[in-house]
Amino acid sequence: MTEAFVVRYRTTPETAEENQRLVEAVYAELAESRPDGLQYATYRLADGVTFVHVAIGGGDVLREVAAFREFQRDLGERVDAAPESSSARLVGSYRVYEPAQS
Repeated sequence: MTEAFVVRYRTTPETAEENQRLVEAVYAELAESRPDGLQYATYRLADGVTFVHVAIGGGDVLREVAAFREFQRDLGERVDAAPESSSARLVGSYRVYEPAQS
């Protein structure tokens, strides 16, 4: 079974855009380095300040990504409460992590 790690947090309204910019930098670096065994997605919820990160596999790959370390560096100053994190077990999905079809 596939194990995942899920993190959810709320930024302050003033720091939500900066948080998104830092997250986008992580994906830019991942697109260049293309680490094996990692599936990773980040969602910004409709309220505009809640973010949910889902990582599947990859072990400690994210810790090796410089942009991820930069994202984490001041996270405590961007959130209004401590992030909630939990491991999770995939029950089912439908094309969630498949590449887009051309």
